[in-house]
Amino acid sequence: MGTSQSREDRITDSESEEDYEEEEEEEEEQYDDVSGDHQNPQSSSSTSSSGTHKSIDDIDVKLKSLKLKYNSPQQQQNPNLKNPVKLYLHIGGNTPKAKWVVSDKLTSYNFIKTSKINGDDDEDGDESDGGGGKGESWWVLKVGSKVRARVSTEMQLKMFGDQKRVDFVDKAVWALKFLTDEGYRNFVTQFQNCLFENVYGMEASEENKVKAYGKEFMGWLKPEAADDSMWEDAEDHNLDSTPVKGSQELMEEFEEAANGGVQSLALGALDNSFLVNDLGVQVYRNFNRGIHGKGICVKFDGGSYRSGGNMENSTPKKALLMRAETNMMLMSPANEGKPNATGLKQVDIETGKIVTEWKFEKDGTDITMRDITNDTKGSQLDPSESTFLGLDDNRLCQWDMRDRKGMVQNIATSGSPVLHWTQGHQFSRGTNFQCFASTGDGSIVVGSLDGKIRLYSKTSMRQAKTAFPGLGSPITHVDVTYDGKWVLGTTDTYLILICTLFTDKDGKTKTGFSGRMGNRIPAPRLLKLTPLDSHLAGNHNKFHGGHFSWVTENGKQERHLVATVGKFSVIWDFQQVKNSAHECYRNQQGLKSCYCYKIVLKDESIVESRFMHDKFAVSDSPEAPLVVATPMKVSSISLSGRR
Repeated sequence: MGTSQSREDRITDSESEEDYEEEEEEEEEQYDDVSGDHQNPQSSSSTSSSGTHKSIDDIDVKLKSLKLKYNSPQQQQNPNLKNPVKLYLHIGGNTPKAKWVVSDKLTSYNFIKTSKINGDDDEDGDESDGGGGKGESWWVLKVGSKVRARVSTEMQLKMFGDQKRVDFVDKAVWALKFLTDEGYRNFVTQFQNCLFENVYGMEASEENKVKAYGKEFMGWLKPEAADDSMWEDAEDHNLDSTPVKGSQELMEEFEEAANGGVQSLALGALDNSFLVNDLGVQVYRNFNRGIHGKGICVKFDGGSYRSGGNMENSTPKKALLMRAETNMMLMSPANEGKPNATGLKQVDIETGKIVTEWKFEKDGTDITMRDITNDTKGSQLDPSESTFLGLDDNRLCQWDMRDRKGMVQNIATSGSPVLHWTQGHQFSRGTNFQCFASTGDGSIVVGSLDGKIRLYSKTSMRQAKTAFPGLGSPITHVDVTYDGKWVLGTTDTYLILICTLFTDKDGKTKTGFSGRMGNRIPAPRLLKLTPLDSHLAGNHNKFHGGHFSWVTENGKQERHLVATVGKFSVIWDFQQVKNSAHECYRNQQGLKSCYCYKIVLKDESIVESRFMHDKFAVSDSPEAPLVVATPMKVSSISLSGRR
């Protein structure tokens, strides 16, 4: 229960390095002590009183034995040992006894291409032979006999260039320490090339990288040569955006029962917020310190309700507030295991009754929707709102709840009223849309299964103004800042933060929602867990629901980003992530990755984590409270402003 600081605060990189150095110093001392025994006649047991020394043969035998045991520098430079490294294992988790221990004082690594699932009987192959047999094959990292990991983002590789070291996850948390800078750089280059080939299925040549990313995205192809000026220009130093300091605390304000089976969280900017669970919708009151239960629950009839003319027994997974937060749209999957729905129901929050059940239809044909969202970032506060956005695998559209005569159809007079498709586009197969979000002015960002992120202007849903290529991992959730300058994409293993700003031919600064960004598109930044935290989160736990904090006014800047993985809610300082001089970015190769965050730890898997509206921030806190919902409880957590 309760809150927790990031494990980086408990087991810092500097402490890890000290562990490394202590191990090395201990070995050096042992080496010096033992070798000294052999060199000092006073301490040699075979030295006679007359000063007779050991035979040369005896000394030679012992020195050879010494080298084998303590890995002298001469042996480390043995040209016969290819890719020499020192292998460490992290033990103790996040307990006070956690530490790095030497697993192999001297071993070697190799990248091998294979098609075998279980490599226990696999023979080492040459990294250049491409030998994996017929069919699908992939690159694997082998380190001695202890590590065999498919090269992927799931390894959560973290680089420490100044220490000639990388950390990663493979059923445990490991570290490789390289003997030379050249050895370290060669490893990182090989790893990134193998990762590219595993993701895109083609060799990591310059030509293939351009083919994968596109000519406009040279900054993604070569991050070290990317223009970071837009990141700096967009930092908005003049805005009231106080970053989280390392000494700030996370304080749990409230925790209340949620009656079990929580599916989703709908935060309000006015009086109330809502939890959707297996029984119905629970109502909470919004306060500056978080949300309190009101003891009110709009219950479903035995867990069943009518949607699209069919009786369904599935709990709603999506809740959308509308009409100055007096109405709620609830959408439930039509089939178990799939998010797509054939319709939704409209709940009047003031009466607690379902007033209308709507059906999705286009040109007289029933269709499905994967997701729904408000027209703009703040339109749920509009009392006259009658439209909302819809997304399906290959559809992007706007729905209108009014009939063509301007009258809302009533559930009492229509068995299943039809929503009107007011605008949108049905794309050819292959777009595989997964998620979307809207800006303050109604522009739309869409994430896809292939990792692409598309930006649509508020005036057209037919063609994206900008399409970012993605990095190979499916986008499972997207969010965008109110001003449209920043997009946050969630994947299973990392978050990707994209700057949409560019300078047009007239020298004006615009966002990628309003025009094509040209060929100077800034490189994105990645938000990741450290290998240790990733391991502690659990092998099967994935990032989900990455959000910016919530503002609905021009000139207001979001302060934080939050995402959920397993029992962790992970919070990043937005200003810190944007700072190109941030210490996380030093000595990194490839895209900049930020590992500085705070962690909220709960005792069960978290359903959703969201910041309340900016209006609920108080003077002694830099941010509105964070609301964390688990299946059984809902908690409100504040970032303390104490220094």
